[in-house]
Amino acid sequence: MKNLLVALGLVGLGAVMAACGGAREDAPASGATEALDIALSQPAEPRMGENAFEVRVLQGSQPVTDAEVTVELFMAAMPAMNMAEMRNTVTLMHDGEGRYRGTGNVMMAGSWDATVMVMRGGQHLGEHKVPVVAR
Repeated sequence: MKNLLVALGLVGLGAVMAACGGAREDAPASGATEALDIALSQPAEPRMGENAFEVRVLQGSQPVTDAEVTVELFMAAMPAMNMAEMRNTVTLMHDGEGRYRGTGNVMMAGSWDATVMVMRGGQHLGEHKVPVVAR
């Protein structure tokens, strides 16, 4: 089982994702003072089946400790292969210092879009998408 680290502004996943890079800023949510930062790393090679996910959420340089964080995995339909779209949402729990962890299933090998969504009290704080390729 591999770990998947995400911290807002998202860095890509190493070898099987575009590239592992620095965080990017999303636009601040209405009423927010600073943009969130999301970083996504590990596993460098997500695998079909159970994977451990870890997301780090920062606002400015401060960890966000009271958010609801999910990772939605989406694979588009492939009509030529008679395959419907696939979607799975992984709920992450706060584990300290702005880190959110949980496990989720990658249902098959191939290209997926991973969207990290950060909410607080029903208010959308930010999200970021990153392509991932599971082996």
